Order: sequence, then structure tokens, then C-alpha cells
Amino acid sequence: MTIGDLLSQLNTSALWVPAAGTAALGLVAGAVGSFAVLRRQSLQGDAVAHAALPGVAAAFLLGGRAPLALVLGGAVAGWLAMLIVAHITRRSRVPFDSALAGVLAVFFGLGLVLFVYIDKNVPGAALTPLGRYLFGQAALIGVPDLWVIGGFGVLALLVMLLLWKQFKVVSFDPAFASSLGFPVRTLDLLLTTLTVVAVVIGLKAVGVVLMTALLIAPCVAARQWTDRLGRVVLLAGVFGALAGVSGTVASHLASYQFPKAGSVPTGPTIVLCATALVLLSLVFGTARGWVWTLRRTARPVPHAGQPG
Repeated sequence: MTIGDLLSQLNTSALWVPAAGTAALGLVAGAVGSFAVLRRQSLQGDAVAHAALPGVAAAFLLGGRAPLALVLGGAVAGWLAMLIVAHITRRSRVPFDSALAGVLAVFFGLGLVLFVYIDKNVPGAALTPLGRYLFGQAALIGVPDLWVIGGFGVLALLVMLLLWKQFKVVSFDPAFASSLGFPVRTLDLLLTTLTVVAVVIGLKAVGVVLMTALLIAPCVAARQWTDRLGRVVLLAGVFGALAGVSGTVASHLASYQFPKAGSVPTGPTIVLCATALVLLSLVFGTARGWVWTLRRTARPVPHAGQPG
């Protein structure tokens, strides 16, 4: 393939509209997902993604066909699922992970039942295939999806910036935050809401199964480069955006380069790019990477009387 062929394949809205959407999604998911990782609630995003399915189906049954209506339906269902989990853990001895798994299974099962019902009984369901919210189809992201991802993404990032100090204290020491008079439960609910927003705007791009990776992987990579929360969140957003763009471009070029193999799915390619960033960071990260750790441990210890 010549450089001219490469440029002609890259110079198309069929590539850069989805790339812009996945970049924005990666930025929001990486930044918001950092708080879930630091609060040791990494699987919360997975539960929200699965729990959003009945909300998407319910919005469709109520007449919603636009991306905004389906996203709002998924957000309501995901948020409701997290409220149920919080209620179970507060009112019983069921641990958080068990409550999360139970609610995830129930909501996901209900969503699949509704999806099958819609597919077989609702006229015109094929025009808005809901299966893309299950497995993801980033290549079909259009301008209306960009408005949804961008609007909700900007809103989530603004809330995170406005309540940065409160979120920081609650994430690391909830008891200390309570002693300062912070409304810990409200702030915890807001953080959960931000996770819900980051998840539901990404369902169409990467799907239920892979959305968790886009929440967790950028933060894991960022932690290898710095121990400062602000830098971790910023780097996680950059890594998420980079994974979105590189995965979209890679799947687009691979589909053109190997047409006999069929279309290369964009969502899994994005996750593979995010995984590659994690592996590179694990090796070369300047805070916790293996190379720098070995260099620090290999330095000779100065003897008494020698300058340190």
C-alpha cells in the first residue's frame, strides 16, 4: 500500500467521525474510571454496563429511537441498579461484591429477555438494532452520537472538576471526609452517577462486555507513571482518548488492507490498544514500571562517609 492509498483511506468522515466519538469516550471513561479504580470499585462499571440493557430496551419500547433517548434509558436503569446495590449493602450483611453480582445478573437477564422480545415482536426493530449496545459497533457512530457523547462527557468532567476536592477526600478517606462535614453518601452517589454516565455513552461504541476495560485500563496505565491523583486522572484521560483513536484507525485500516478477512471490529481493537498501553506502562512507567524499579534497586548503596 502506497502513502497515497493510506492517506486516501484516512481522509474520510467514515473514519474520523467514529474516531472523534471514541476519543471523547476514552477521555471521559479514563478520567471518571480513575476514581472507581482508586476506590477499589473497578467492577462497578461492569455492573452498570450490564444493568443498563433493560433501560435501553424500555426506552425503545416507549418509542425512543434516537441515541439520546436510548442513552437516557440505559442511564436510569444503571443508576437504579447501583441504588439497589447500595441499599442491600446498607440494610443487610450481604457484602458489596455479592450484591453487585446479584443485581448485575438480574438486570442483565431482564435486558436479554426484553431484547429478544423486541427483536421478534416489535415492527421495525431491525432499523435500530439493539444488539450493537450488547456487543458494540463503534464504526456506526454518527454525528447524533457525537452530540450525546460530547454533551454528557463535558457535563461529567465539569462535575468532577467542580467537586474535585470533595471527591479526592471521599475516595481516599471517607471517615475523614465525614469529620470535615462532607456529605459522604451524596458524594458517593455522585461518583456512581458519573460512572453510569461514562458507561452508558460508551455502550454503542464498545458494548457491554468491553466497556469495563475502557474504564479500568487507562487508569492502570496512568498509575505506572505517577502517584499524584491529578496527574493520574489527566494521564488516564489521555490514554483513554489515545486508545479510542488508535483502535478506530487500526480497525479501519485493517478492514481495508485485508478485505477477505471481513470487517475488523472496532470495539475489541480499542480494548487491545488500551491493553497495549497498559503493558508498555507496566514496563517503562517512571513511577512503578519494571525497568525503572530495577534501575532504582540496582543502584549501589553509598557506604558510610561517602556522599549519598
